[in-house]
Amino acid sequence: MRAAADAVAGARNTVGMSAGLSARTWRAGYAAAGVAVLYAGVSVYWALGGTVLLSTVGGWVEDLARRGGAAAVAVGLLAAAVKIAGAILALALVRPAGRRVPQRPLRAVAAAASGLLVVYGAVLVVAGVLVLTDAISPAGAVDRTALRWHVFCWDAWFLLWGLLLGLAVISRRRDDQQTAAT
Repeated sequence: MRAAADAVAGARNTVGMSAGLSARTWRAGYAAAGVAVLYAGVSVYWALGGTVLLSTVGGWVEDLARRGGAAAVAVGLLAAAVKIAGAILALALVRPAGRRVPQRPLRAVAAAASGLLVVYGAVLVVAGVLVLTDAISPAGAVDRTALRWHVFCWDAWFLLWGLLLGLAVISRRRDDQQTAAT
């Protein structure tokens, strides 16, 4: 009777999860994918002419999007496609279909993507904070509103995405080692 109860409890704890994956791996992978998809949605919105929050991006991206045209659509959709590819990479770590891909290269690519996202996000957040706190002074003019949005939203979003993807990679590796050991 106890064995049946344990089996039912174990099945309940893994509903929706691939066999052998911890809840941490599952949550981190889906969270990384969700962050990527939301970010891709913003890129598609702007690529198709949306303007809400566009002023918070600033620089050449804002200028290009406001001019519109084929170049703006192409750049926005390319950015969205890269973000969707990142979501697919995160899902490959946690979905059964991801088992069809050789696991070591999958984890290596995901780890590299995580590293790039973390470094990119962290460098831009730190640089933005240094400018906003007047610790450094750039040579040119600074759109402080757009810079605040980058520090607290756009660049922090890359950092969060990278951290979640990295957690999924590390956790997945541990899960695979535990599965191999049993």
